[in-house]
Amino acid sequence: MGVIGAYRRVLRNPALARLLIGEFVSSIGDWLYLVALLVVVYAEANDALALGIIGAARVLPYVLLSVPAGIAADRFDRRMILIVTDLARGALMVVIAAAVILDAPVLVIVGLAITATCFATFFSPAIGAFLPTLVRDESELGPANSAWASLDNLAFFVGPAFAALLLSLGEMEVAFLINAATFGFVAFVLWGLRPPKRESAPAPNAHEPAAGDALPVERETFRARLAPIARPLVALGVISVTGGFLFGGLGVMTVILAVDVLGAGDPGTGLLNSAIGVGGLVGALLAGVLVLRRRLGPPLVIGSLLFGGALAALGVVRDMPQALVAIAVVAAGALLVEIITTTLFQRIVPDEIRGRTLGVMDTVSVVAYAAGAFITPVVGATDPAPVLALSGLAMGVAGVLGVLLLGHYAIVESSVDDARASLADVAIFAGLPPARLESAMRAARLMPMRAGEVVIRQGDEADRFYLIVDGTVEVTQQADGGPAQVLRRMSRGEFFGEIGLLSGVPRTATVTAVGDGELVALDREPFLELVSAGPGLTYRLLDLHRGTSAAGG
Repeated sequence: MGVIGAYRRVLRNPALARLLIGEFVSSIGDWLYLVALLVVVYAEANDALALGIIGAARVLPYVLLSVPAGIAADRFDRRMILIVTDLARGALMVVIAAAVILDAPVLVIVGLAITATCFATFFSPAIGAFLPTLVRDESELGPANSAWASLDNLAFFVGPAFAALLLSLGEMEVAFLINAATFGFVAFVLWGLRPPKRESAPAPNAHEPAAGDALPVERETFRARLAPIARPLVALGVISVTGGFLFGGLGVMTVILAVDVLGAGDPGTGLLNSAIGVGGLVGALLAGVLVLRRRLGPPLVIGSLLFGGALAALGVVRDMPQALVAIAVVAAGALLVEIITTTLFQRIVPDEIRGRTLGVMDTVSVVAYAAGAFITPVVGATDPAPVLALSGLAMGVAGVLGVLLLGHYAIVESSVDDARASLADVAIFAGLPPARLESAMRAARLMPMRAGEVVIRQGDEADRFYLIVDGTVEVTQQADGGPAQVLRRMSRGEFFGEIGLLSGVPRTATVTAVGDGELVALDREPFLELVSAGPGLTYRLLDLHRGTSAAGG
């Protein structure tokens, strides 16, 4: 499946599409709120220390509450956790707006913001564990994470731009009220969501209890459930901690680079941060293509090298255009790494402990981010080049080491049975992208056939492609009301029904089962999507039967 087809399939999942739209609206409100909050606090306090307090307030609740939030995500209805936290944050936004209107002390506003962040802490484990339950099969998981990141980066532009407009009009309190409305909107969306029926078994790499194990999940220790997947979790942790530390440092280093190195002043800081948003959007779109691969190790290494290499280059550039390109590539690599590691995490960790595991990893990542934000500028204040070069090397090493530790966990095991997997053996499909073939296998159905059963009738509308897995069929054709003529017999490994689908004409022959057997059937839409994957494949298929009466076209 190509990236466009993957996104189309995600959007055809009603529950998942509604969640993405709802959270996109909410993300716009979040960015709008953050900009307005910083402006209000700085205007009221006229002290940079107050901004530092707000920055700390955004980190500390995650350090203290991520693990309890993960436990809650595993013990309670995740959808209800999301609804409650959204409604609570929406109510707090209304209170903050009232505080601004009433000219309340800045400490009151900071306290309300910290309280809102405490509720937000419960969002990440809940949404990270809830989203995989909305995908219908594994093929939607990576594209769903990529779509989420793409929309989040798009909101990065829309929210601050909207905030700038409101602030220019002096309507700061309106920003908080709009954010409250977005929380209400996403809570309404979540209320109507129900996880769809999954088309395939859950994550193939996830550890499942042994057959006959009667112990319920509640009686198993968290450590026992983690033990079989400890190595891949260490791998993801190494990559996550390294990336978090470096990105935390980069957030502060942009100021040093803009003011001291590039001489661009405060506007330069804004430009560099805008480039991070652009790069993040590009990285999310790139991930939408790469997460469809069966082997995710190479894309993970590529993302790590992009992240690290561009970070090292950022330390040696001396003009703004080059710096903008470098920092955009850093952000693209970072988003690529984040989306792939998130997808692998969701596949590897069993649903029953996903929230708690995510809570632990969030805590470690946030601590690493805070450490990077503190240590990197201290070490690199005089000369950023060495610390950025060392940081880039560390990211590259972390990516390679992480992939080595992941081993087979970085490979998406196919959950397709052998019968449907036989589509890959059809000669005419040779050379097609593996992801396209696997998507077609997932969409295919097994159809038993009985002796004498008419599989295709001449003159009917063409609706499916068939591959014979077992048994024999007879192809007959009737012309001008005369007797039916036997054209040929077909058996295991041969296929029929493609001509009517490709040319849009009714069936040109009748296909009847000679004895009992089994077919793989692929409906019109997934078949046409498959044959469009290779240049000229449609014409090769038509040429294969040109001038003949075809096998049940």
